[in-house]
Amino acid sequence: MNFTKSGIILFTENYVQCVEFYGSVLGLDLLHRIDREGEHLTTFSLGDCYLMVETGGAACASAKNVTQNPTKLRFNVPEVAETASVLRGKGVDVSVATHSWGTTAEFTDPDGNLCALRSDEGFGH
Repeated sequence: MNFTKSGIILFTENYVQCVEFYGSVLGLDLLHRIDREGEHLTTFSLGDCYLMVETGGAACASAKNVTQNPTKLRFNVPEVAETASVLRGKGVDVSVATHSWGTTAEFTDPDGNLCALRSDEGFGH
Protein backbone atom coordinates (compact mmCIF):
# COMPACT_ATOMS: atom_id res chain seq x y z
CA MET A 1 0.00 0.00 0.00
CA ASN A 2 1.06 3.54 -0.62
CA PHE A 3 -0.25 5.66 2.26
CA THR A 4 0.28 9.37 1.70
CA LYS A 5 -0.72 10.56 5.18
CA SER A 6 -1.92 9.03 8.43
CA GLY A 7 -4.03 10.47 11.16
CA ILE A 8 -6.16 9.96 14.21
CA ILE A 9 -9.80 10.98 14.43
CA LEU A 10 -10.83 11.80 17.99
CA PHE A 11 -14.59 11.94 18.57
CA THR A 12 -15.39 14.32 21.42
CA GLU A 13 -18.38 15.45 23.44
CA ASN A 14 -16.74 18.67 24.65
CA TYR A 15 -15.70 19.64 21.13
CA VAL A 16 -14.99 23.35 21.72
CA GLN A 17 -12.98 22.67 24.88
CA CYS A 18 -11.01 19.86 23.19
CA VAL A 19 -10.18 22.07 20.19
CA GLU A 20 -8.98 24.75 22.62
CA PHE A 21 -6.95 22.15 24.55
CA TYR A 22 -5.13 20.67 21.56
CA GLY A 23 -4.69 24.04 19.85
CA SER A 24 -4.00 26.56 22.59
CA VAL A 25 -2.87 24.43 25.53
CA LEU A 26 -0.77 21.83 23.68
CA GLY A 27 0.10 24.22 20.87
CA LEU A 28 -0.65 21.94 17.91
CA ASP A 29 -0.72 23.81 14.60
CA LEU A 30 -4.14 24.19 12.97
CA LEU A 31 -4.41 22.57 9.53
CA HIS A 32 -8.13 22.73 8.76
CA ARG A 33 -11.46 23.61 10.34
CA ILE A 34 -15.08 23.09 9.37
CA ASP A 35 -17.76 24.68 11.54
CA ARG A 36 -21.17 24.60 9.93
CA GLU A 37 -24.54 23.23 10.90
CA GLY A 38 -24.26 19.47 11.39
CA GLU A 39 -20.52 19.35 10.73
CA HIS A 40 -17.80 20.39 13.16
CA LEU A 41 -14.22 19.22 12.90
CA THR A 42 -10.80 20.69 13.46
CA THR A 43 -7.57 19.16 12.18
CA PHE A 44 -4.17 19.75 13.79
CA SER A 45 -0.69 18.83 12.67
CA LEU A 46 0.68 15.98 14.77
CA GLY A 47 4.25 15.48 13.61
CA ASP A 48 4.07 13.57 10.33
CA CYS A 49 0.41 12.75 11.06
CA TYR A 50 -2.71 14.69 11.87
CA LEU A 51 -5.18 14.78 14.73
CA MET A 52 -8.76 15.46 13.66
CA VAL A 53 -11.09 16.48 16.50
CA GLU A 54 -14.76 15.88 15.73
CA THR A 55 -18.08 15.87 17.54
CA GLY A 56 -19.95 12.68 18.45
CA GLY A 57 -17.86 11.27 21.30
CA ALA A 58 -18.63 10.68 24.96
CA ALA A 59 -16.86 12.58 27.72
CA CYS A 60 -15.93 11.29 31.15
CA ALA A 61 -15.56 13.48 34.25
CA SER A 62 -12.27 11.76 35.10
CA ALA A 63 -9.63 9.91 33.09
CA LYS A 64 -11.22 7.30 30.86
CA ASN A 65 -10.14 3.75 31.60
CA VAL A 66 -8.80 1.45 28.90
CA THR A 67 -12.24 -0.12 28.39
CA GLN A 68 -13.80 3.29 27.74
CA ASN A 69 -10.99 4.35 25.41
CA PRO A 70 -8.26 1.82 24.57
CA THR A 71 -5.91 4.46 23.17
CA LYS A 72 -3.57 7.11 24.52
CA LEU A 73 -2.21 10.07 22.58
CA ARG A 74 1.53 10.28 23.24
CA PHE A 75 3.69 13.28 22.44
CA ASN A 76 7.47 12.89 22.47
CA VAL A 77 9.33 15.95 23.77
CA PRO A 78 13.00 16.72 24.44
CA GLU A 79 12.38 17.52 28.13
CA VAL A 80 9.37 15.95 29.88
CA ALA A 81 9.69 17.75 33.24
CA GLU A 82 9.97 21.17 31.60
CA THR A 83 7.02 20.53 29.27
CA ALA A 84 4.95 19.16 32.17
CA SER A 85 5.69 22.35 34.10
CA VAL A 86 4.44 24.45 31.18
CA LEU A 87 1.24 22.38 31.05
CA ARG A 88 0.72 22.78 34.81
CA GLY A 89 1.04 26.54 34.30
CA LYS A 90 -1.86 26.26 31.85
CA GLY A 91 -4.00 24.43 34.42
CA VAL A 92 -3.40 20.84 33.29
CA ASP A 93 -3.08 18.18 36.01
CA VAL A 94 0.10 16.28 35.04
CA SER A 95 1.75 13.29 36.73
CA VAL A 96 5.44 12.67 35.87
CA ALA A 97 7.04 9.22 36.21
CA THR A 98 10.58 8.03 35.55
CA HIS A 99 11.10 4.54 34.12
CA SER A 100 14.21 2.55 33.21
CA TRP A 101 13.47 3.34 29.53
CA GLY A 102 12.62 7.05 29.88
CA THR A 103 10.31 9.59 31.47
CA THR A 104 6.57 10.06 30.94
CA ALA A 105 3.97 12.56 32.05
CA GLU A 106 0.31 11.53 32.08
CA PHE A 107 -2.67 13.89 31.71
CA THR A 108 -6.14 14.00 30.13
CA ASP A 109 -7.95 16.23 27.68
CA PRO A 110 -11.33 17.86 28.54
CA ASP A 111 -13.18 14.67 27.53
CA GLY A 112 -11.06 12.45 29.79
CA ASN A 113 -9.03 10.99 26.93
CA LEU A 114 -5.62 9.76 28.04
CA CYS A 115 -2.58 11.72 26.86
CA ALA A 116 1.09 11.50 27.74
CA LEU A 117 4.43 13.10 27.17
CA ARG A 118 7.40 10.82 26.60
CA SER A 119 11.09 11.60 26.61
CA ASP A 120 12.95 11.32 23.32
CA GLU A 121 15.79 9.62 25.20
CA GLY A 122 15.76 5.86 24.68
CA PHE A 123 12.87 6.00 22.20
CA GLY A 124 12.98 3.21 19.66
CA HIS A 125 15.56 1.16 21.55
